[in-house]
Amino acid sequence: MAKIENRAQYDWAVKRVEELLPLVDDSTSSKDPNSIELELLSSMVADYSDEHFSLGEPSLADVIKLRMYEMGINQKTLSVLLEISPSRISDYLTGKSEPTLPVARSISQRLNISPAVVLGV
Repeated sequence: MAKIENRAQYDWAVKRVEELLPLVDDSTSSKDPNSIELELLSSMVADYSDEHFSLGEPSLADVIKLRMYEMGINQKTLSVLLEISPSRISDYLTGKSEPTLPVARSISQRLNISPAVVLGV
């Protein structure tokens, strides 16, 4: 299968997908040339986007900071909530250290963060 090789090809393909979208709907036959072209180009655009524009997974520090913001708490309040020192919280938020398993469990339970995110799996 063909692949988008550069940004110029990507830009052209995105423009063409936008042109095809109004021509294809749920009632369009899968054998219609516009439908076929839209499906192929959409797949190629998605592959290129995933490879070149992917944001990746957020870090544990980013997730904790977001949850702190959502809860309206600061590092000191978080340290009380998790029953660990403020300096240890700082280490987690700067990425200097990773939480131990008991602390990871506490972060997951008390901040309602998925264990998979906390454990990085």
